[in-house]
Amino acid sequence: QVQLVESGGGLVQAGGSLRLSCAASGRTVSTYTMAWFRQAPGKEREFVAVISWSGRSIYYADSVKGRFTISRDNAKNMVYLQMNSLKPEDTAVYYCASERTTEVHRNPAAYDYWGQGTQVTISS
Repeated sequence: QVQLVESGGGLVQAGGSLRLSCAASGRTVSTYTMAWFRQAPGKEREFVAVISWSGRSIYYADSVKGRFTISRDNAKNMVYLQMNSLKPEDTAVYYCASERTTEVHRNPAAYDYWGQGTQVTISS
């Protein structure tokens, strides 16, 4: 089993930055694909970014491309999401997820483990 705990959310003004962290415990996730998703009130959970176990494959949703950066530190069992130039439409609960394979997916149904989420609120 893998436990994921997100942190770093908060309230910032539009144009600001936040860095989300995801700490994995229970077992190493160094060989797992890791991703970030988000869910705004009344909307479905949507893909934000994914990173392969090696870090060589990285994909972003079009809505965050050029503003967000996903990274990982396998030695620390950590995944990060650096979010810059934040917009009010980025407001959501952000979830870290882990997939027990080396495949890279954007579909949340492919992921085996989820964190509890961290709230990100962007004021205009």
